[in-house]
Amino acid sequence: MVKSNPRHSHAEDEHCGKRSTTIKQRRPTVRGAILYGPRDVRFEEREDPKIIKPTDAVIRISATCVCGSDLWPYRGIQPITQPTPMGHEYCGIVEEVGHAVTSIKPGQFVIGSFFASDNRCPICRDGYQTSCLHKEPVVGAQAPRLRVPLADGTLVATPEVPADELIPSLLALSDVMGTGWFAADAANVKPGSTVVVVGDGAVGLLGLLSAKQMGAERIIAMSRHGSRQKLALEFGATDIVAERGEEGAARVKALTKGVGADAVLECVGTQESMMQAIHSTRPGGYVGYVGVPHGVALDGQALFFSHVHLHGGPAPVRRFLPRLIDLVLDRKINPGRVFDLTLPLDRVAEGYRAMDERRAIKTLLIP
Repeated sequence: MVKSNPRHSHAEDEHCGKRSTTIKQRRPTVRGAILYGPRDVRFEEREDPKIIKPTDAVIRISATCVCGSDLWPYRGIQPITQPTPMGHEYCGIVEEVGHAVTSIKPGQFVIGSFFASDNRCPICRDGYQTSCLHKEPVVGAQAPRLRVPLADGTLVATPEVPADELIPSLLALSDVMGTGWFAADAANVKPGSTVVVVGDGAVGLLGLLSAKQMGAERIIAMSRHGSRQKLALEFGATDIVAERGEEGAARVKALTKGVGADAVLECVGTQESMMQAIHSTRPGGYVGYVGVPHGVALDGQALFFSHVHLHGGPAPVRRFLPRLIDLVLDRKINPGRVFDLTLPLDRVAEGYRAMDERRAIKTLLIP
């Protein structure tokens, strides 16, 4: 049994009699982004999402985007073995739900995480839904429609369908803002903290915005790109450091009178960025790391004597969604400002190129 949006079901019944027949005749495929290999993204037909399990929902995408983590397979650093549907950031209108779904209804505007979770298991109850015992990846969001597993535990509905100008900021919550918030949370940012943000991509910039919301007194942004420095300052940065690696860490120590930062947000995922983050942190301080690690290796003895706390991983976005939605709807934060390039969905390949060449911080895609 599938529950559907009545706005669609009446028309379908008039024309075809049975809804399942309608799906086969009218929308057997959709066009979406598929990665074939390094720097080879194509917008082409693939199977139309449908309800597979009774806990599923299918949503009509209002907006999606290219994530910085999408660039790892796009550049060939994270190899793929077959053509792969792309995209894991999404918001939109619920079209259908499986018969076991009770809290999400057709017609609602929803936002969800890049990992589906039941939000009931012991891990979820502790706030780590991306490690849910029953987690499933949500993939294929760079398309007009998306199947979301475990809909009750994954999707959060807004009180009403939001105004168009809020869509980019609400989309940002599905990953990049939620990940930035987790970086600040994992780094134990508190009112009065001195914070360093390593990485000036969308996650780093929104980690900076999160630290400001949490009451950080001083925020040092590590950036050497003018447009990103400008946005960092607008989001609340008090200092800009252009140096990287050990030079960057030394500059942080100089700015903090030899002490180091209370909290450091590592938002890149390379060996250099992780070492820069650890070496910028004072003894007893915290590193929140959310950059997907590639080739990162830590010296256990050096870490032991540093007295630095490390905490991170895939951001449990679902934990933060209700609060972040309220902040956006109350217009207290505007994370959608990180989208500096907007394209129609069928030009998705151009969006990847712009981010790969650092001509854009983050590409917004509109179906």
